[in-house]
Amino acid sequence: MLEQPVFGRHQPASHTIIHLSDPHFLADGARHAGGADSEGNLEHTLAAVRRVHPHPSAIVVTGDLTDFGEPDAYRRLRAALEPVGAELGCPLIWVAGNHDERPALRAELLDSEPTEEPVTGVWDLDGLRLVALDTSVPGWHHGDIDEAQRAWLSDVLSDPAPHGTLLAMHHPPLPAHVPLFDILELRHQDELAEVIRGTDVRGILAGHLHYSSSGMFAGVPVSVASSTCYTMNLGRPAAEVNGMDAAQSFQLVHVRPETVTHTVVPVAEAPTGDYFSEEWLREMAALTPEERLQAFSRKPPRARA
Repeated sequence: MLEQPVFGRHQPASHTIIHLSDPHFLADGARHAGGADSEGNLEHTLAAVRRVHPHPSAIVVTGDLTDFGEPDAYRRLRAALEPVGAELGCPLIWVAGNHDERPALRAELLDSEPTEEPVTGVWDLDGLRLVALDTSVPGWHHGDIDEAQRAWLSDVLSDPAPHGTLLAMHHPPLPAHVPLFDILELRHQDELAEVIRGTDVRGILAGHLHYSSSGMFAGVPVSVASSTCYTMNLGRPAAEVNGMDAAQSFQLVHVRPETVTHTVVPVAEAPTGDYFSEEWLREMAALTPEERLQAFSRKPPRARA
């Protein structure tokens, strides 16, 4: 893969995160109740992940790793993702969601004691700090971050990281497009905002909604990745939105000194042009900035009628 040269004012990304969400694996490779092939759809997604970035800083999966918290479902998910993490040379970061069960997640993915303790963690990704929070509430589908976990997060954030911090959680601190989905929303958002506001947190990665969305929370951008299993058909009136086995995607998170971008990558097979080939990139790289401006930005003269 040809390394793309820096043409403009922005520096290359210091870190690239692969943000996946809501794979909803089931035991024995069963399909989701809506008909979606959880394992097949993730396989297609991981093929795209391999193509778009050969050396990511991490792969983050923001919850609903399984549909019912079955031990075999976690084992199957681990078998699907661990070889990709090893191939790309990056850590896998698992986040708990409302469809997950903490004891089975801990035992099968983290090789730890199968307790009901929140699944949290901190990763130093070459100076970028990534913090996994656990918004799951055992026995319920709504989200929350209790006082103890908020105190822990406050302590973690008390010292800034060289490249700042990203938070990964399942329930996004954003309003939903679907009516009555606020029932399943994150609780105690004001208290969480007080912990985050004014710290080095540069972005929040979330899932749960099964569609891509973005907004601001406590002065921090929030980016919601859609599901690798099934998505929500937002091309219908809000009250009629429901799941569909189509339009799966993931996100590329590029961390730069001045900004963090979140790019939605559709997982689709479609005819694709070859306008910006490696030859074209080499030709542009050989030009001066002014020559590149003339070659690529200037419109051709229009013929007069």
